[in-house]
Amino acid sequence: MHARVTRFKGDPGRADEGIRNIEDNVIPNAKKLGGFKGGYWLLDRETGAGFSVTLFESEAALQASEDAAKKIREQATASGVNQITGVERYEVVAEA
Repeated sequence: MHARVTRFKGDPGRADEGIRNIEDNVIPNAKKLGGFKGGYWLLDRETGAGFSVTLFESEAALQASEDAAKKIREQATASGVNQITGVERYEVVAEA
């Protein structure tokens, strides 16, 4: 399994708006990606900093999703609530 970690920073006063965008747009689009296994979106409401961890069945599936994931990130930040501060990719080596 492989993971993409996307870091973001937003306006803490608009956290609920950002969460609605994740629930209404980001997650439904992420579920359409080939090999998508699940994801987690985490937020510090005080600072507006957060990150998502999206999981894929294989490195090939993660790589194949790159263009579509970039579009999802662009759509997610279009409102100006959040901005992407980094994207990283990892192999999942253990699970509990």
